[in-house]
Amino acid sequence: MTKRAVYLDYNATTPIRPEVKKLMVEALDLYANASSMHEAGRRAKAEVEKARASVAALIGAANPSSVYFTSGGSESNNTVFMTMLEEAKKSPRRKIITTAIEHPCVLNSAAHLHDEGLPVVFLPVDDNGRIDMDVYGKELTDDTLLVSVMAANNEIGTIEDIPLIAKMAVAKGAYVHTDATQAAGKIPVSVSDWGVDYLTLSCHKIYGPKGIGALYVRKGVPIEPLIRGGHQENGVRAGTYNNLGIIGFGMAAELALAELPEYNRDVRRLRNMLRDEISARIPYVRINGHPTEVLPNTLDVSFPGAEGESILLSLDLEGIEVSTGSACASGSLEPSHVLMATGVGPELAHGSIRFSLGKYTTEEEIRYVVEKLPPIIARLRRMSTVSAESAAVVGHK
Repeated sequence: MTKRAVYLDYNATTPIRPEVKKLMVEALDLYANASSMHEAGRRAKAEVEKARASVAALIGAANPSSVYFTSGGSESNNTVFMTMLEEAKKSPRRKIITTAIEHPCVLNSAAHLHDEGLPVVFLPVDDNGRIDMDVYGKELTDDTLLVSVMAANNEIGTIEDIPLIAKMAVAKGAYVHTDATQAAGKIPVSVSDWGVDYLTLSCHKIYGPKGIGALYVRKGVPIEPLIRGGHQENGVRAGTYNNLGIIGFGMAAELALAELPEYNRDVRRLRNMLRDEISARIPYVRINGHPTEVLPNTLDVSFPGAEGESILLSLDLEGIEVSTGSACASGSLEPSHVLMATGVGPELAHGSIRFSLGKYTTEEEIRYVVEKLPPIIARLRRMSTVSAESAAVVGHK
């Protein structure tokens, strides 16, 4: 096969769907401030509210007014944690429980609360990336203020049991937050079935524009604005409405919900095909993440005896675009905190690649990858001072 372009980094970001792009172009003339009372403002406001209903439907929220638009997942997550910092000032509850494998915006927000004097627990996970429920049960005490567990991991794709986690937290009187940035649009998401108080999602993960996200807030739970100013979003998030981004978000959410069964079937088949071909063609590989409770598009693989950055760059020369570790931590020489938490040692963590597929991935592209990848791994292993077999043995703590 000749060199071609194969994008397998959908967990980092997705292209804007043609349908979404078309709608956004048509909405360029919808420039009026959606807070204005004149006719043009009312038209803009109507489109914003239509989009809000579509986003609410994607996450199973019965009341669209519980969805607040933000600039993205990081802002939504920060809003929840800063709300808890304020809540801790007037509540006897102070403990924050999260996990060792969260996205950096959650880990750093939790670390900030710790610096402000709140006790923070980072739950350990098992070899597959699921939280240790025994430890969780012991840590879930009467002074717990918030439990924050991501619905699905961005690196290894492991899906957590959010309904059970939430049920246990609610029984103790704690608030529950889940970062569903990677889950929404890939697996069924329902705030009512899950029983969460807060849920985060981001548009650019579901084939929409960047710079727009949302935060679900269950009615009656506390919420403090991170950005103060005007009355927009019922005072929760100030700033002139991003009409184009919100309208694009609404269309992307509507399409994602309608196509969810088809996406799960088709993308999971290609993901499993890639997994099976890699396992059959390349010796001494480790598939990271849960074997069954995993996102349909995510495959994280460790290649003992080969360095991750070298694999990535070699694949890039063949037109194959992937990531190593967390895309949000690219440029860092530190091994993936997610893999390290699952017990993978630093050597093996440094030799890991995340393949994240999407709705535009084809079987031909997967066959191209499994043709180009084995000789790359073989060449890099020949250059390594450590054999693949020995690296595989010592690479797991």
